[in-house]
Amino acid sequence: MLTEANTLTTEVEALLIRAMFPDPERIRRKLEDYRTEPGRQVFVWSVDGRPVSAAGVREVGEAAEILHLGTAPGEEGRGYARALLHAVAAHLNAAKLLAETDDDAAAFYRRAGFEITPATPRGGRPRYRAVLTRP
Repeated sequence: MLTEANTLTTEVEALLIRAMFPDPERIRRKLEDYRTEPGRQVFVWSVDGRPVSAAGVREVGEAAEILHLGTAPGEEGRGYARALLHAVAAHLNAAKLLAETDDDAAAFYRRAGFEITPATPRGGRPRYRAVLTRP
């Protein structure tokens, strides 16, 4: 079930942190951005009232950019993140969902229906642009 997180609970923060570079100061800044920057939203997929996946999103014109996407440990592979992304796109009526990702998540985005293309490498690691175009 999709909900918009009006406040970031510890559970939701923990989900988002799973998708962030593990630097405590950077994590603090990114979480604060969700609280203070207009246009940034957090959406949560819950099962039996328990958050299992969260997506940090920024609207960009008619598109929505996925900034962070995290799923609870032990809940990966059950389709929650994929359902969350498609529900967010429908909720926002976004023509496209955009994401930049790495080798670890490119296959996930491909399975979720995104087109994957190479992006500019960062930190010596390959990066990919993931785009889901809605009908």
